[in-house]
Amino acid sequence: MTRKNTWVIVAAAALLGFPLSGCKDSKALQENAQLKAQVVELQKENGQVGNDLETMTAARDALTKENEKLKAEIRTLKGKHSAKKTAAKKHSRSR
Repeated sequence: MTRKNTWVIVAAAALLGFPLSGCKDSKALQENAQLKAQVVELQKENGQVGNDLETMTAARDALTKENEKLKAEIRTLKGKHSAKKTAAKKHSRSR
């Protein structure tokens, strides 16, 4: 009788184990599918961030060029202005 009980227990465990192992596999497959979807979404976001970076880099370069032009213009204007100031100061001193 003990042998029959042992076989019944083993058979019951096997019958209960198969569906549970199937659930684990389906859960793993579902989780795998979700992770793949997340990877695709992150790749899209990464592409968009790359595009944004290129746009911002181009804008920064344009602003840098404009800034250099303005600095050069300021230096030119300061040079012309200081020549007038020097002449005016000399004139004031000679009085």
